[in-house]
Order: sequence, then C-alpha cells, then structure tokens
Amino acid sequence: MLHRAVVLIALALLAPALAACGTTSQGSNTDDDLVDSLEVPANGVCRSLTPDDVAHPANATRTVPCSKEHTAETFATGELPSEFDDADYDDKELGRFAYKTCSTAFATFVGADESLVLRTTLSWAWFRPSEKAWGKGARWYRCDVLGGSTASTSYRPLPETAKGMLAGRPPDVWLSCARGPSVGEGEKVPCSQKHDWRAVTTVKLGQPEDPYPGDRVMESRTESFCSGSVKAWLNYPSEFEYGYTFFHKAEWDAGIRRSVCWARTSE
Repeated sequence: MLHRAVVLIALALLAPALAACGTTSQGSNTDDDLVDSLEVPANGVCRSLTPDDVAHPANATRTVPCSKEHTAETFATGELPSEFDDADYDDKELGRFAYKTCSTAFATFVGADESLVLRTTLSWAWFRPSEKAWGKGARWYRCDVLGGSTASTSYRPLPETAKGMLAGRPPDVWLSCARGPSVGEGEKVPCSQKHDWRAVTTVKLGQPEDPYPGDRVMESRTESFCSGSVKAWLNYPSEFEYGYTFFHKAEWDAGIRRSVCWARTSE
C-alpha cells in the first residue's frame, strides 16, 4: 500500500534575485567607505549578515575576518554586462542575470551538484550598487553565500570558508528537512534537528531549451517520478510516504529543471 503526502509548494529560490527595490537602506553596521560605492566589491570577504540585510538590494555592511564568526561570504563579484548600462535600477532582467550568474558560481564554490543545490540549507543573495551609485553609473554585482535559506529567521555561522563545504558527504546541519504532518505544513529545519521529512533526491523534468510545460504537467511528472525515486532511496519498502516540491514558470525561466522529492523519515 502506498501512502502519498502530496506537497504543492514552490521554494522561494528567486527571492534574493528578484527582491523589491525602492529602499535606501544598505544593511546594518555599514562601512562609510562602502556606502554608495562605485567600485566592484572585494571577493572572498566575510560579513555577519541577517535576513533583514538580505532583504535590501544594496549592502554596505562592514566586513569581518573570515577567521571570526560570520554568516556570509562573498564568492563572486564583477561588472554587469553592457546591456545594463541604460537599464532601470529595478529592471527584472537584472534579477534573471544575477540568478543565472550567482547560482552557477554558488554550486561550483560550495562543491554541490545540481541536485544538492536544491536540498541544502545554504543559500545565496546578490547585491547591486545603491540607487545613488547606480545613478552615477555604477554597474556591478556581488554574490554572497549565506548560512541559511530564504525561510530562515536567522543565519548559522559559516566555516572559515564555505568553499567546498558541500563536497563529499555534507553534514546534516546543511541539509534540508521538515518537521510536521506534511512538507507543506511543516517547519523547515536542518536535518541535524528532529524531523519527519528529508529532501532525499531531485528529479529532472526538462532540458535547458524546453518550454515550460505548465503546472499540471509539472505536478503530474513530479508526483510520478518522485514516487519511484523515493521508493528506491528507501530501498523499496512495501509501504512508504513521500512528498514533493515542484517549481513554476518563474523558476523554470530562471533555469531550474528539477523537482525535489521528500521521504518521510526521521533519519
């Protein structure tokens, strides 16, 4: 007998990339030399960022030595392509560029494959110049790895460097689980905490050039594929429960071609 825990949710992976603008805040504990900076930010530096800091499009928070406690590390910076020279500050194409650029660099930096990226409690955020600096011609981006996800109310401290931290067998503290009657209703927690659900696999649903198949097709394919994927992960039990997370058109357009499969397990 097969028990199914059907989950119809989409993770907010695009939130850092498509965050709303229109605010002048540049984070807490700012460095006067970084406020409204026109220069491309330094790479490989660390900060103690909070979810409130990440909610803003620009950030000038002071750096801290990476040997000290920190929650964020910059892993990619650079000039924006010339196509954005005359772009509006809140141009949606900026978010799409940042998502593709930062997500690719993030996977390489932390040592995660396409599947693990969707099952980790780590995430990333991107920042652009302040509106004042943008008006003066600044066109750069900064990508930071964060010790938490878009659902986190606070971030966990990162190791001295996050480079390669998910390579091999990642510790449970950096893997995604959920606690509750279903994945959709449950609280998302690291797998190092007590949990009822674990994100165990992902299933690929299309090629880069494929058009979005629609929500109904995505749900049907995800449900079918996750049933087999989770059953195999659990070593083919006669009874099991599973859940799934599939993404929608916005995430598809950004390049996501996978759904996440969850197994009901406390392990």
